[in-house]
Amino acid sequence: MDNRLTAFIDDALGRLDAVAMAAAVRDGSTTPEELAAAAAARAQAVDPTLHALAYAIHEQPRYAEGKDGALFGVPTYVKDNTDVRGLPSNHGSAAFRAAPARRDGAYTSQLRSTGLTVLGKTRMPEFGFSPTTEFMTEEPTRNPWHTDYSVGASSGGAAALVAAGVVPIAHANDGGGSIRIPAACAGLVGLKPSRDRHVNGEQSRTMPINLISEGVLTRSVRDTAAYLAAIEDYRRNPALPPIGLVQGPARRRLRVGLILDTITGAPTDDQTRAAVLRTAALLEQAGHLVEPIELPVGRQFADDFLQYWALLADLAASTGRFVFDRTFDIAALDGLTLGLRARHRAAPQRTPGALLRLRGTARACARMFDRHELVLSPVLSHITPELGYLSPTLDFEELRERLIGYVGFTPLNNVAGTPAISLPMGMADTGVPIGVQLAAAYGDERTLLETAYELEAAQPFPLLAEAV
Repeated sequence: MDNRLTAFIDDALGRLDAVAMAAAVRDGSTTPEELAAAAAARAQAVDPTLHALAYAIHEQPRYAEGKDGALFGVPTYVKDNTDVRGLPSNHGSAAFRAAPARRDGAYTSQLRSTGLTVLGKTRMPEFGFSPTTEFMTEEPTRNPWHTDYSVGASSGGAAALVAAGVVPIAHANDGGGSIRIPAACAGLVGLKPSRDRHVNGEQSRTMPINLISEGVLTRSVRDTAAYLAAIEDYRRNPALPPIGLVQGPARRRLRVGLILDTITGAPTDDQTRAAVLRTAALLEQAGHLVEPIELPVGRQFADDFLQYWALLADLAASTGRFVFDRTFDIAALDGLTLGLRARHRAAPQRTPGALLRLRGTARACARMFDRHELVLSPVLSHITPELGYLSPTLDFEELRERLIGYVGFTPLNNVAGTPAISLPMGMADTGVPIGVQLAAAYGDERTLLETAYELEAAQPFPLLAEAV
């Protein structure tokens, strides 16, 4: 198809995933320098169309300082809301021009401890507020499966590069679906870990409720599993059970709750619904029990999350000169940020109650796992839209309704702090992938990975190199 774009060629990267690349470095079949050069060449070939790169350091990659990391030598990129020494962090915004960071952010240090080679930074929508990587005047980041379509957000640049084959793994973070949404749009594996599983990034430390989990986007379950195991060597939260290296499915059979409809009443489209039901059938064939359950929260949760989302936009706008850069210009913010800010300023008295109710969500969410080890649902309410459908240039009220009708399932896990994973379990008739979500109890990433291995074996995930 002419609207698909792949970077996969016969070079040092080939079609290898990150685990295989690291093994090739260890046995001498290739070197970190060869892998970095191949990734840079691939990026230069496809990024003029994808517009996924924020900053590149292809001539001077940041190689790991030691060779002990499990993913030593594998090339990657960091998202543009996380500091990398010598590069700006512009958070996807045109409202300021950040100076180069003087040091790596706390999470960059943890990521680099795995041995990954950093080649630059990926694009994201302004402050990560949007579920699509689109801008007011700049080119959008495009989906390599169909370049007329959104690649999701806010880790959209990372998703585009991994799906296209530039790198096998890229940094992402998730404050309302920003790992899982681009994974769903781009046919990738995207696991949002439990709150505090990783070192927290600087931006999450000042939030009234920390919604953000750090992680990666990959093309294989074993890459995600290997990364999660590797970061535990740098720092493991003693309050959470260790994950260790998960290498395949478990023998135990699970009770899986099934949710098909959103709490907002937005309908799940037929193609998304069918992908979830096919996944449920695969789980049943493997001996798991799948049964419908009800969400533990109602429409009030959606209203409260929107109020908190608006509060964060208001805070970003109001403190931008102090938090980001003295060049910060509120008038240059995009339509979504300004619309959310105006919404909060129109009714700030709603915020204390919203925060109080949201803080109680973890208890409500925990009840879902009293009788079920996993909960199966869509990632998004409908298939990936064309570029422009969620553009920040739209009238805010129209955009707000479209956003609510699209992001119907992911925010609950951010507020509750529970882990969830997006797996590519379907393909829309438009040629873009469909993601399905599995969620687990707080601290139980292991069960998610074990089940993901099982589903990957039962229905191998699509690879763009094989679809062109």
